[in-house]
Amino acid sequence: MPAPVNIALSAASGTNGLQSLANAASRKESPEKIRKVATDFEALLIAQMLKSARESGGGVTGDADEEDETNSTVLELGEQQFAQVLASNGGLGIAKMVIAEMTNHANR
Repeated sequence: MPAPVNIALSAASGTNGLQSLANAASRKESPEKIRKVATDFEALLIAQMLKSARESGGGVTGDADEEDETNSTVLELGEQQFAQVLASNGGLGIAKMVIAEMTNHANR
């Protein structure tokens, strides 16, 4: 299943998450470190998806004009926390695929 992992990596190119994954793979990190980095990477992707959905949906109340910057910041922090919890509990399965790829790469 390398293709979905490659798609996920392409979607986040240029991010710190991608750089952390590359560093973990090149240094043959411990399985725990790989798991942490992969989970953080998945959380980053989930948070980005949530942010995109919020921005395209017209706001929480349905009227984007009612949202101020503070409300937007609070929502973004909530999205990030939710994304981290979701990724830590299995999420979308992206971390699991990344862990498998990184483990295979480390064993080469």
